[in-house]
Amino acid sequence: MNADALILAADSALRTLFATPRAARPTPQAPVALSLQADGAMAAPVTVELTEAEKSLSAALMRVNHVGEVCAQALYTGQSLASKDPVLRAKLDEACREETDHLAWTRERLEQLNSHPSLLNPLWYAGAFAIGYGAGKLGGDKLSLGFVVATENQVEAHLAGHMSQLPANDLASRAIVAQMKTDEAAHARMAQRAGAVDLPEPVKRLMGAAAKLMTTVAHRI
Repeated sequence: MNADALILAADSALRTLFATPRAARPTPQAPVALSLQADGAMAAPVTVELTEAEKSLSAALMRVNHVGEVCAQALYTGQSLASKDPVLRAKLDEACREETDHLAWTRERLEQLNSHPSLLNPLWYAGAFAIGYGAGKLGGDKLSLGFVVATENQVEAHLAGHMSQLPANDLASRAIVAQMKTDEAAHARMAQRAGAVDLPEPVKRLMGAAAKLMTTVAHRI
């Protein structure tokens, strides 16, 4: 890795781990249900407060999602730096910007729930960056894109699981997770169209095991 790439890698890591992320898109909002009063006027929407147990559960799940976005920043940055194809690099950079939105949304929601990101984020970032950069350098763009497809498919399934675990009345978290799920599916399709190869099943299982370890730890720390 040359000096310019090292500087870009360090800048990405510092911004992801220590700066306040800025989303290009507004935070997804749940639709507001309005009703008519007896006099025909629109009633104000009712805000349902979460119990402490519900807040704790939502915070744990959103912390896991935030870790996923930290890893996405690292993975896409590593892959972009490893690729020599300017068209592919542009696509990876665009996906990375969308993941920055996710990073900002999940961080904002954690603050609203009076919680915090995982204390192990630097470790998660380093591991994901190594995978992204290594896949691109050792296996080329098609293998690198295969990691994108496998990762995004796992994340999409993971987010679908969170939709069933989040408290039913935590509409704010649900709106964020739903939009993230849509974006992740689009990133997988982008990688497939760009020529991704299908990863061997043992590699997919290893990725799944690593993701399980990360989410289990991040749920608590």
